[in-house]
Amino acid sequence: MTCILNRRWLPNAVTVGRLAAAPLIVLLLTVYPGGAPWISGLAALVFLAAALTDLLDGYLARRYNLVSTLGKFLDPLADKLLAASALIMLLPLGRAPAWIVFLILARELAVTGLRAVAAEKGLVIPASDSGKRKTLAQNIAIFCLLWHHPLLWARAALVGQAILYVALVMTYWSAVLYFLNYRRAVRQG
Repeated sequence: MTCILNRRWLPNAVTVGRLAAAPLIVLLLTVYPGGAPWISGLAALVFLAAALTDLLDGYLARRYNLVSTLGKFLDPLADKLLAASALIMLLPLGRAPAWIVFLILARELAVTGLRAVAAEKGLVIPASDSGKRKTLAQNIAIFCLLWHHPLLWARAALVGQAILYVALVMTYWSAVLYFLNYRRAVRQG
């Protein structure tokens, strides 16, 4: 096992697996429109497994000192592609308001653009705790909205809708903080 974990490619392979989950979710919800209960459940479980790999690839990269430039590029790309594909697929199912999906995706594009500008200036703006909490809230909301059917004692659709509004607020709060951190880095640099 140690031999496998020491390979430089392992964290990136996990990230690529997360990238592959996005088209799988799109395929599931396209081939079976209307979201039959088992398809919705399968799409939700694929999303959950993929979202959890974000913790795994980061752990592997840090624990075994396998942080790479490719990984720094692929990891946020995989996160955004996974969330965006799931959010977009919720639209035809009528499970997420289009205006919220638009605002979340617009924020992601704006922050990605700012990251590119920062990188061009040689600035590194690390992920903040608010950004991590935003991702967690988005992932919980998306999972519940994909699942859509009763889950244990809760109505997953209602829980997902409520958390989606919370995620929207957190999404923009983390963006404000990111832009402020960028401005601070420019002034200090």
